[in-house]
Amino acid sequence: MNLSILKQKINKNPRSKYIIHKLIMNPQGACPRKWVKWFVNPIIFFSSKGKGAKIRSYTIMNISPINQFTLGSNSVIEYFSLIDNGVGSVHIGNNTRIGLRNTIIGPARIGDNTILAQNVVVSGLNHNYKNINLPIRKQGVTVSPIVIEDEVWIGANCIITAGVHIGKHTVIAGGSVVTKNIPDYSIAAGNPAKIIKQYDPDKGEWIKV
Repeated sequence: MNLSILKQKINKNPRSKYIIHKLIMNPQGACPRKWVKWFVNPIIFFSSKGKGAKIRSYTIMNISPINQFTLGSNSVIEYFSLIDNGVGSVHIGNNTRIGLRNTIIGPARIGDNTILAQNVVVSGLNHNYKNINLPIRKQGVTVSPIVIEDEVWIGANCIITAGVHIGKHTVIAGGSVVTKNIPDYSIAAGNPAKIIKQYDPDKGEWIKV
């Protein structure tokens, strides 16, 4: 049976979903149980890594079979990073570098030839908080996919929030917090990030906004 079809059937049955989740995930943390890391993760890594792709030492791979994980050819996940597909798939394209101490929480798709510098957080997850009679940790989460297109450069210490789409060949200045979509061929900076330059194809140069 196709994995996506099986997942849909499980999600439609609350009891099955609860049982599967308990079998796979550690109840005291948002990470897979040891048996998943020891036996399932190596199979996922082998089948989802492109030629020449590297995952450096001391990277935390919270990868579960619930959602997909792919790492494109010649791409690198650097030391001390965290990749988590527990609430949504993570897809990383070809020739892309995930820098030191990055955190990538799905659902997220990162394109080809993209650079994420140090200490970047990309999270497609938000915690619910509306019910003031319950602790936030007991209110569950919502997810909204993040898309980072090809040839993007994201500077150090940036935060990319859930639901954001960053266009092709765009630069996000270091320390920025991206809360809204950024179009192709733009430079954005600040908290919240705003477009400060865009490429003008007629003039052949970057123009201040």
